[in-house]
Amino acid sequence: MTDAAPILDVRGLWAGYGDSIVVRDLDLSVGAGQTVVMIGPNGHGKTTFLRAVCGLIRPVRGEVWLAGERVDGRNPEAIAGMGLVHVMQGDGLFSDMTVEENLLMGAFPTTSWGARQGALERAYGLFPLLRERRGQRARTLSGGERRLVGLGRALMREARILLIDEPSLGLAPVMIDTVYGAIREIRERLGTTILLVEENFTHIGGVADVVHVVEMGGIVRSGSLEELSNDRTVVETYLGSL
Repeated sequence: MTDAAPILDVRGLWAGYGDSIVVRDLDLSVGAGQTVVMIGPNGHGKTTFLRAVCGLIRPVRGEVWLAGERVDGRNPEAIAGMGLVHVMQGDGLFSDMTVEENLLMGAFPTTSWGARQGALERAYGLFPLLRERRGQRARTLSGGERRLVGLGRALMREARILLIDEPSLGLAPVMIDTVYGAIREIRERLGTTILLVEENFTHIGGVADVVHVVEMGGIVRSGSLEELSNDRTVVETYLGSL
């Protein structure tokens, strides 16, 4: 990472729902071209953190900076328009639309629509399976194929950073490998900056530059995957066996 300002810089973030605070005083930054992974048990604030960063919920306090501009308090459309793309849990596809129609929904903002054909070719070039399935309705796809469409849709406009929430959730092991292969393609071929959330670190080898372990809404350990993999307390207490 260079000395340049981070693409995403979150400072002292508190967030939750009503009177329930889920994220507590969390600091996190993601440098250009980095893949940063947040690991931790379900229910400890990882998804809430992503939702607060992208504007789906308003932080209780703290600051969110995107490419040097403060964005906390702005609506999600404005934040997305600045190049933050959120790939939510599951896939969020329109089941009765085709693969290509679902991809094109990612280019729906007026700033992206004119470049949609080039973006389609980029998505098809990265994920040839999507080209093969382009006329197939989303409801007929496997879970892993649907997840690839969700990732492809995220690439239909220029992204400063991708926020990817639990891409392995509910998938068979072979399809998890496929999805993480797709994330590596995005990282290596496009150089895209990524913030990724997962429950454990089984699948993030070759992807993560920095790993943060999250518990009770805060970061309790940080380091490289190798450092955390060699920390017995982290492995046994937070992450389970390798």
